[in-house]
Amino acid sequence: MLDVLVLISGSGSNLRALVEACADPEYPARIVAVGSDTEAPGFAHAAERGIPTFIVEPRAFDSRDAWGDELRAQIDAWTPDLVVCAGFMRILPAGVVRAFTPNIINLHPALLPLFPGAHAVRDALAAGVTQTGSTVHIVDEGVDTGPVIRQVTIAVEPGDDEATLHEKIKHIERPLLVDTVGAIARADINLKELVAS
Repeated sequence: MLDVLVLISGSGSNLRALVEACADPEYPARIVAVGSDTEAPGFAHAAERGIPTFIVEPRAFDSRDAWGDELRAQIDAWTPDLVVCAGFMRILPAGVVRAFTPNIINLHPALLPLFPGAHAVRDALAAGVTQTGSTVHIVDEGVDTGPVIRQVTIAVEPGDDEATLHEKIKHIERPLLVDTVGAIARADINLKELVAS
């Protein structure tokens, strides 16, 4: 059984997909805790299943590194096998990344290496691409620059705006995340090998 800790910042729709998957006895992972940088609405999904939560707010610390040290300590307390950033909207300090890599992954709403950063859907539309999608990648010290694990592609339709395209991506990224975490748990995906290659 793979012990997973999930980091969120918002509504937690991807967290919910993982929570529901983990409720299946056949699914090879379980969520040990959910953390956030703020009082996230997505904590409700954890509460429904009795999953512990914690908050480490950056504004409570004198520096980004001090915040990172506390975040790392909170994660360490749960000794997870895998850390999943699912809508976590902050760049992790290098110390956090180094502590958990390669066992820390992120879900990004674009086909990396295209459109990294916080405005991926808007950037894809502005570029006029005919397809985009979702990527699960290993977190490194850059912004959405770590090795790609899996991607799913969708078409960008002529009438799509940022809201509609983001919603379409949400529909594909939930199963992508669930399937990827399951594959890591079953050792069908080896994160160390991906980093080394």
